[in-house]
Amino acid sequence: MAVATLGAVVLDCPDPAALAGFYAGLLGGEITPGEEDGWLELTGTGGTLLAFQAAPGFVPPRWPRADASQQIHLDLTVPDLDAAEKEVLALGATVLEADDRERSFRVYADPAGHPFCLCAG
Repeated sequence: MAVATLGAVVLDCPDPAALAGFYAGLLGGEITPGEEDGWLELTGTGGTLLAFQAAPGFVPPRWPRADASQQIHLDLTVPDLDAAEKEVLALGATVLEADDRERSFRVYADPAGHPFCLCAG
């Protein structure tokens, strides 16, 4: 028997509105305010709630670095890696590792520096 269920994935960031906008462009859904200042939620995506929390002094993770671990990353399944790559780059993502075009995934960073993977689905 499970002790808990997953309620949300929360990303610390310097600017919750900007990061929520990035993920709304990527996943769809609607940005809604949370119960506290500095907290936004992305709702209506049909999956687990994604939330964004203001973190003063935020230092983005570095991928792949053992001394500055990625802390968390999202695997996002897409039907076409090339098309999805164009869209995430237009939304403000940066490429971390996408040289191997034969591999089934590519690694990017969102505008706050969190790594995420686009995975062939």
